[in-house]
Amino acid sequence: MPHQVDLNCDLGESFGPWRLGDDENVLPHISSANVACGFHGGDPRIMARTVERAKALGVGVGAHPGFPDLVGFGRRNLAVSPDEARTDVLYQIGALSGFCRRFGVSLQHVKPHGQLNNLAMHDRALADAIVAGIQDFDPGLIVVAYGGELARAAEALGMRVAYEVFADREYNNDGTLVSRQKFGAVITERSRVVERAIHMVQTGEIIAVDGTALDMRVHTICVHGDTPGAATLVAELRQAFDAADISVLPLSLVVA
Repeated sequence: MPHQVDLNCDLGESFGPWRLGDDENVLPHISSANVACGFHGGDPRIMARTVERAKALGVGVGAHPGFPDLVGFGRRNLAVSPDEARTDVLYQIGALSGFCRRFGVSLQHVKPHGQLNNLAMHDRALADAIVAGIQDFDPGLIVVAYGGELARAAEALGMRVAYEVFADREYNNDGTLVSRQKFGAVITERSRVVERAIHMVQTGEIIAVDGTALDMRVHTICVHGDTPGAATLVAELRQAFDAADISVLPLSLVVA
């Protein structure tokens, strides 16, 4: 079978006068956008512009809910109860869906952000709460996960799961991401990111930081919008995928 993959990016994370990333130049090269919903980043104006621009470019739109942590950009551990996690996720999806409705866009997926996502890798109670919040809104939404308890929680309820890999992040040998607190956790050398992405799609394999080969289903590859040079990187990825005969499609077409 020919190889196909979704290329996603976390976008809309600016708010007020504060700007993060290069969304305008990233969007033309990706197939799905994870739009911040106001808790870790984003605001109503940014959400509206991001959804409108994504529609114009035929980019799939997903919600990117995170911890209520603007100061820490959602990358700090917060002690939230299952009920708080469930209702926070539902609230954020609902906020983005208003803008999707305004612009006639079908919400495609939900991808938890930052530490909300990372903690759900091992915390089944948190994973169940996140998935419950998604299901409360629409059980037909695709749940984006990089494995672990979040994927298992969604699959247990019969929801579609898109397995995500990160070409610009190092992995531990248990499949978790190397902490951003460690030097080299984020890969900034574009040629290496492109090489890793091609390898991941063609082989279904991730090479961990210690050299361990990890088997992984690959439906979508993430490039972080706050990675330096993200716009150039996604453009190079698209060119490399074309050269390797890898089709880049929105997530709804990649996940059965």
